[in-house]
Amino acid sequence: MSELSRQLTGYSRIVVKIGSALLVENGALKRAWLDALVSDLVALADGGAEMMIVSSGSIALGRGMLGLPRGALRLEDSQAAASVGQIALAQAYASALEAHGRTAGQILLTLGDTEERRRYLNARATIGTLLKMGAVPIVNENDTVATSEIRYGDNDRLAARVATMASADCLVLLSDIDGLYTAPPAQDPNAVFLPQVPRITPEVEAMAGSAGSELSRGGMKTKIDAAKIATAAGTTMVITSGKEMNPLKRLEQGARATWFPALDSPARARKAWIGGHLETRGEVTLDAGALKALRSGKSLLPAGVIKVGGEFSRGDAVKVLGPDGVVIGRGLVAYDRAEAVLIAGRNSREIEAIVGYPGRAEMIHRDDLALEDAFLNGTR
Repeated sequence: MSELSRQLTGYSRIVVKIGSALLVENGALKRAWLDALVSDLVALADGGAEMMIVSSGSIALGRGMLGLPRGALRLEDSQAAASVGQIALAQAYASALEAHGRTAGQILLTLGDTEERRRYLNARATIGTLLKMGAVPIVNENDTVATSEIRYGDNDRLAARVATMASADCLVLLSDIDGLYTAPPAQDPNAVFLPQVPRITPEVEAMAGSAGSELSRGGMKTKIDAAKIATAAGTTMVITSGKEMNPLKRLEQGARATWFPALDSPARARKAWIGGHLETRGEVTLDAGALKALRSGKSLLPAGVIKVGGEFSRGDAVKVLGPDGVVIGRGLVAYDRAEAVLIAGRNSREIEAIVGYPGRAEMIHRDDLALEDAFLNGTR
């Protein structure tokens, strides 16, 4: 997208993050609010957008259902609350979406699922498959097993990671505040509202407060952190208030919000990350037919691989070489080295018989390939 669109109908894959304080009140789910939010989401989906939700609320809901006291919870109490709350939350989303003929799919993630490439690829593939099937992924941090050392601790940054993982072009953070101000507006009556932040500078970061509510572990600081993650990966982000009914519809109608434009498209940002920021672990050498297929924008199939080198695991970055040994790009490989050796040169239909499970048809999917300009232009 060349220009910033301030209407959600201008985006094709949208992630909506919902905070606990918006969804849960006095330990109970705000069903009317959730139903209104889902009707907004379905309207966007009917318009052609793929929709995802990153939802807080499992601990807040579970603590109400278990009758736990207010205030900070012990880790084991928090995890027990999450266990109970996740079921209720999933049921609520499934019911609200089913009323519109839509299907919900639950995905519970930990920090490692978005940081470790092997698990990252698995989660990305699951999200992509759900969206392809027309389902709405509902993502939350897996609070039942995560500890402070292996968790995000806030769903703003988790939402940004999920948005980049899914190559979403827009991330909506529904908050209890309608955007970014030069200072906390509750404390400074002279605080100025910022409708757009072209780049996140140290001055912008200094504007962000750090305090969150009892239900919300994040504050404006985590939202700015999320914006840094999202915009660098090609995802436009917007912060707007979710306190009123139908917040996405209100955003479409021009409700106050702060927009953070993406620095590039999701696809280009992802390929730049693969091409320039990952250490390669091995290489695959292709035949002439595979080179032609890649130049036309297709994925790398095992049949086009004539040689496998190095030691790598699934999800690692590998060099992609032509028959002459010249590097034409890099990619994230879908198989461990031992499996890649076995299926090299073979038809994708043979993969299950060779490795013992129905693996992916591609050795490297086209979305996980970063090809060099000289190769694409035919000068290499």
